[in-house]
Formats: sequence, structure tokens, C-alpha cells
Amino acid sequence: MSSQEEGDAEPGSCTSASSSSENDAPIGDVITVTIGATVPTGFEQTAAEEVKEKIGVDAIISKDRGRIYFPITSDKLFQVHLLKSVDNLFVVVEEYHDYPFKESKEETLLELQELASNLPWTNALQIWKLNRTFKKKKGFRKGGNGTKVKPTSSEATDVASVASLLVGCSVADVEQQELPPAGSAAESQMKAEATANTEDSTPDTEEAEPKTKVIKFRVTCNRAGVIHSFTSNDAARDFGGGVQEFFQWKADMTKFDIEVLLNIHNVEVVIGIALTEESLHRRNISHFGPTTLRSTLCYGMLRLCSPQASDIILDPMCGTGAIPLEGAIEFNKSFYIAGDNNDMAVTRTVNNICHIQKRRAAKGSAPGMPIDTVQWDLCNLPMRTGSVDIIITDMPFGKRMGSRKKNWDLYPSCLREMARVSTPGTGKAALLTQDKKCFTKAISRMGGLWRRLHTVWVNVGGLHAAVYLLKRTTGVFGQTPEDVYESRGTVKAEGEEKGDEKGEEKGDEKGDKEGDKELS
Repeated sequence: MSSQEEGDAEPGSCTSASSSSENDAPIGDVITVTIGATVPTGFEQTAAEEVKEKIGVDAIISKDRGRIYFPITSDKLFQVHLLKSVDNLFVVVEEYHDYPFKESKEETLLELQELASNLPWTNALQIWKLNRTFKKKKGFRKGGNGTKVKPTSSEATDVASVASLLVGCSVADVEQQELPPAGSAAESQMKAEATANTEDSTPDTEEAEPKTKVIKFRVTCNRAGVIHSFTSNDAARDFGGGVQEFFQWKADMTKFDIEVLLNIHNVEVVIGIALTEESLHRRNISHFGPTTLRSTLCYGMLRLCSPQASDIILDPMCGTGAIPLEGAIEFNKSFYIAGDNNDMAVTRTVNNICHIQKRRAAKGSAPGMPIDTVQWDLCNLPMRTGSVDIIITDMPFGKRMGSRKKNWDLYPSCLREMARVSTPGTGKAALLTQDKKCFTKAISRMGGLWRRLHTVWVNVGGLHAAVYLLKRTTGVFGQTPEDVYESRGTVKAEGEEKGDEKGEEKGDEKGDKEGDKELS
């Protein structure tokens, strides 16, 4: 059993009943289920808009931040894997909006154990099986990318910190043992699907094994709230025991193929089955840096700015190039310029671009991408005034990169330079930072150049950060009071110089006092 912060699985919403067909099998009824998805906190609305745009259904934003739910039919299941704003996907077995928890810990855990035998598992397991077959065929078409078919040892290591209860059985056992609650028609349908699956996978030795190979399961509990008399480990252990007793499966804590999810948020309880073995944000980047952003967060920031065809989009502090890479792939009618003052960061960005180009060429796609990389001083960009439509960047938090003291100089300087290169009246900027105090004071100095439109509060690696959406004013650069503000010294974002720490602290304190006087 386990509790989970950002794992491979999360909860979902309720399902409807019917039987499912395989991805390539036209025989069988189409069922409708509810899919749950975890998304970067703060970008739930953005994810819901993408679901509406790509799947055509309305998504419900959960009270538990970072989750959305939406209905989908089994014949359109592949579409959920086209979403770029979601981290993990799961199909809901059952959902309780107001679960009547007992006051006694023993009574509650006994009730959770008995709950496992009273849930409508059939539809969710059919969707899991359909999803598994789709991913296998997808991997075969791509050249047999096995990492997408089953969890590897490295994936198991990633979730080793999450204590879980796992259960295992063969595909045939899943179909026969979980169907006692269902009718004979559904049973015969699932057997037919298993037969079709076996025939389709005969050439593939890995797909010919399921009849004898044990498929393993685990139960992961994600609990939030202070009203519970039990821990996450208690809930997952007892609920998992109920699952084991009901299906007569075995437990395995590391090598699993199916993950059963028990999500508890105050009085809401959602039971689901994970459809992703690893987070969908793990794409595009092959050369990581110390502060590489998740691709799903990059996508959310891009959608926030609504890129249009022929827009020039700039990331002046690109790091590993996660933002411009995501944009060049998903919003490829704009042109992206990625720059950084650190030569290692520029090298990583170039390597990541080359990796994507090679991957696209291997698939038969055009290798070219609308992106370029430059090494520069972010406070003195080699670009014409008013030549950029959108600026999207991850600013130094002052923790792993730079320092809070240096941010007091860096933020006003780079905001002024960003204002110079942005198009007056139409230019936009989406800036991510955790140093909110410094940014707020810096933007207050830029009232004639930037206007704040919206703030999205996000969680970045456990840090409470914010994405600030800014709009460039119509003020002409060079004719506002902000333009004549003199920086207290030349700033280098990476903070590589090392001097006497005490002298540096005194100088920074003096500089901060001077800055406060200027603000007043």
C-alpha cells in the first residue's frame, strides 16, 4: 500500500456499464467511462479547454487541485494519449462524493476491505485491456519501443518510495475471475477479445506470453484531509487485501502491470485503474539540466499566450530548451528563439533539438523545426526593438540557479529588456518564478511598459510558484520613466562569480536599501 505525491497514477470519476471491444475489433458494444487525469496545478482550466478542443467533451475540474475528469467512449480511447497538458491518466471504477467514514479506525478499514468486492470492476478492466493493446500496437508501429509496453526496472525504481500492494494474474484469469458479477454475454465477449488479442500478437514473442505470464497489480493510496482516523498505508493495505481476497490474486510491490488507485480527498473517494506507467510529461527532453521544466507545464504556459501563425516567440533564459521545444512541436506555425548566457545550457538545448529531429526523421516526418538557439546576455539581447510577439521563460528562482540577492538586479533589468524587444500594444509575456516578492517589486517599476493580466499559481517540484501573464503597453520604449532606471551593476544570471561572502552580503544589503529608497 502506499501514499503518493506525484506518481504514475491518480484518481478519477465514475463509469457506466457495457462491454468493450479491442482497438481493432469492430465486434462488441462501445462503452462509456470516465477518465481522470492529473495536470500541473493551476492549469486545470487549460487542460479542460484542451480536452474540449481535441476530444469534444466537457471536463469537470476536481475540488482536489491538479485533477480533471471527462467522459469518453471506448472507440475513442486513443485520443486521451494525444493530450499534451496531462501528466497521468486513469479510468474510474467508482466514485463517492460523500463517503460515510466511520469514526473508528478499525471499522473504517474493515469497510474499505469489504468495499473491494462490491465495486463494478468489469468496465474499467476492459478499458485497461484495450489501452494495453493500443499501447502495444503503438510500440510495434514505432519499432517496438518496449518502454511504452510494460514497466521497466527504472520505472519501478521511480515509484519505489511509494509503498504499494500489488496483485497478479494472467490475462485469461482477469477475464474469468473478474466477471462473476457480469453476465455471460460480457464474459463471452471478453473471451473473444482475448482470442483476437492472442491471434494478433502471435508474431510478437512478448505478446504471445500473456497466457502463461503473470500480470501483476498494486494498490496505491493518495490521501488528503485531516478528518481521517487512518493513514494512507492503512487504507491501501486493507483495501488491497480486499482486492486480493476477491480476485485471489498475488501481491508484488515492485513489478506491476496494473495499478489500482485509491484516492481519498476529505469525504470524496475515487477508485481507479492507471492507464499510464509513467507520466506523459516525460517527452522531448533527453539532455536534462538542474531546473528542467515538465513538458506539460511548458504546454500550459504556451496555451496561456495563445500562439498564432507567424508569431515570433522568445525564451531568453531557455535552460534546456523545454519551452521552445514544446512550442515548436505543438504550435509549429510560430517561430521560436531559444537563448541563454550559459554555454552548457545552450549546448543542452542544441542536443535536445537534434534528438527530436532524429526521432522525427526516424518516423518519416520532416526533420526541420521552427526553432533556433543563440548564446547571449539576456539584459542586452541582440534583437531589434519591438520585434518579438511573445516571451515565455522560466526565470531563476534564486535557489538552484542564481540567488535571491542577484534577482533584485536581474529582474528589473531583464523585464526592461523584454519590454524593449516586445511589440508595443500586442506583445505578451508568461514568466514563471518562485521569487514572487522580488518579481512583484520589479514589475511595479515597469508600470509604463508592462501590465499584469493574470496570475496562475503552480507547484514546481514542491515549490509554490507563479506564472505571471503580462501585456506590453503601448508606451514607446525610450520615452517612459522606466527606461532611464539605472541598474546597480552588471548582472549575470548564473551567478558564477565567487567572492568574499561577507563583503557580498554587505554590498547586497546596501543595494537593497538603495532600491527601497527608489521605490518610495
